[in-house]
Amino acid sequence: MKSEINLVWFKRDLRFTDHEPLWVAQNSELPLLLIYIFEPSVMDHHDSDVRHWRFIYESLMEMNGRLHNSAGRLYFFHKEAEEVFKILADHFSIRTVFSHQETGNGLTFERDKKMKKFFAENGIGWNEYQSNGIIRASKSREVWGKLWERQMRAQPKMVDAANFKTFKLEDSVFKLLKGSELHTEITTRNENFQQGGEYWAWRYLDTFLKSRYQNYSKYISKPALSRKGCSRLSPYLTYGNISMRMVYQYTLQHYEQASNKRALQNFISRLHWHCHFIQKFEDECRYEFENINRAYDKLVKDKNEDFIAAWQKGQTGIPIVDGCMRCVTETGYINFRMRALVVSFFVFNLWQDWRDLHFLARQFLDYEPGIHYPQLQMQSGTTGINTIRIYNPIKNSMDHDPEGEFIKRWIPELKNVPLEFLHEPHKMDLHLQEISACTIGVDYPAPIVDAEETRKKASDLVWSYRKEKEVKTEGQRILARHVNPRKTKKKQKIVIRFACFE
Repeated sequence: MKSEINLVWFKRDLRFTDHEPLWVAQNSELPLLLIYIFEPSVMDHHDSDVRHWRFIYESLMEMNGRLHNSAGRLYFFHKEAEEVFKILADHFSIRTVFSHQETGNGLTFERDKKMKKFFAENGIGWNEYQSNGIIRASKSREVWGKLWERQMRAQPKMVDAANFKTFKLEDSVFKLLKGSELHTEITTRNENFQQGGEYWAWRYLDTFLKSRYQNYSKYISKPALSRKGCSRLSPYLTYGNISMRMVYQYTLQHYEQASNKRALQNFISRLHWHCHFIQKFEDECRYEFENINRAYDKLVKDKNEDFIAAWQKGQTGIPIVDGCMRCVTETGYINFRMRALVVSFFVFNLWQDWRDLHFLARQFLDYEPGIHYPQLQMQSGTTGINTIRIYNPIKNSMDHDPEGEFIKRWIPELKNVPLEFLHEPHKMDLHLQEISACTIGVDYPAPIVDAEETRKKASDLVWSYRKEKEVKTEGQRILARHVNPRKTKKKQKIVIRFACFE
């Protein structure tokens, strides 16, 4: 007779603190199997990068370290989800699978639909729990804010990892499930990136709320200073090393004693916006594949592989753009304004389609589909409801990196260029290029487009589309679907953030 077990399937919730599926499962009488699945199809998808899976691996290793005292274990396998569950169902009588709801990409959504069918056909219960205030099958945004607030203030679901009653797999079964070894790039620490794990999530939160928050509002737009002035919690929320509820409640605990309450107010507002955008994606996942405002389907952009390659490599000839692209490729992080700027440059100055921005998804360590795709469309001007913002890269460079600290850090070929030319090195004469050891077109490229000319051309075209009846009609549909109708009636200004949580 097969042993009867329950199972917790971890996905984007790699923690023990405030984990409702685990909390409920621990209160059942059956032995509990804890699993994570590295799915080859998801790992090979166009939005996936080794940096994501390394972060996940580090998180899992930390979790297993915490289980050491209880002789428990969280198993991870390198196979497709359906194959894993088929093997498990052959060897065990699985009563219930517990997990959080996942707002992932289209591939994981189809995976979940397939697994729902599999569980139903095999008499396995699947209990999914709300994640970070996101409401599945939401009918209206009218009360969403209140429900989110209620969820954030609710009692956390705390479990004691030292007393887990976890189920241990026999070696023969584990070998069937394990799959191939993970690539060494995944299992080897890379010091350029933030480290995954619940410990690091709490450490970043603690240092932010005790000291770093002071400069949050002041530094949030600065490409260099934001690296310490912002919380840097986004990857930990993306992979669930910490719950939004714990971030919210811990922030409120520090609020009354805070010397800069305005900074924490701004931070809390971004916690709300973080979930707001994921909710938009949950409600209308077309954001990943199609113009959310269908009227923009006729706005066709010719793909320019040379432009795309130069942008990806940080070789556009626009220092702030190139510095950002090199930085995010190397470290997985740039701040929200710089994310907006590089996307703006891509879709407006280079006139490329937002659907060719999977490269950015792969670079962002904190890549969150629910934020990424709605924000790409907002920045690309394809919603028809948000203000069209075409960033001036030169002005932003001068305003937010006035001393050129960020540019010189990431574009060493410009390190000897005088500050007055650092933001536009192509304006140096030949003599100055020679003494700066930076020949334009040799050591550093000339701009591949004229930033001002292309900005104006894109602005005129996009704003002309904005006036069309079809755009306005679709815009009203989008507002009705994703915005509180009471706020719409009041004509409340729609706030735009590219990375609404930093």
